[in-house]
Amino acid sequence: MHRVAAGLLVADGLVLLGHRHPQRRHYPDCWDAVGGHIEPGETPMEALVRECREEIGVVVTRVRPVDLPVAVDDLELHAFVVEAWEGTPVNLEPDEHDAIGWFGADEVAALRLAHPALGELIAGVVRPG
Repeated sequence: MHRVAAGLLVADGLVLLGHRHPQRRHYPDCWDAVGGHIEPGETPMEALVRECREEIGVVVTRVRPVDLPVAVDDLELHAFVVEAWEGTPVNLEPDEHDAIGWFGADEVAALRLAHPALGELIAGVVRPG
């Protein structure tokens, strides 16, 4: 079972996504939320905070859990909207994400996403600034 925490950083009507490196084994060459595997002994929230620090160099200060219905037998997904953080996101893990970018809800529809439910979630949480 893969236990994963994923977070959407949202600010000024935009959402931050990472482009998964084309060499990634799972979901290569697509845009996805920031996050990763939940380590043994970690809560989903702790994993999200750690992953945001490791992958994009920010300290998460306010989040809220959201439902991201992804039906994959061997995946337990915990999704969050990150509403506040300290620091400026930068790509610290180029082997995982070959790019990061801010997108409006209308732009997300044209992206190749890791899962269609991600687009629906973004449309529901991203409001024009």
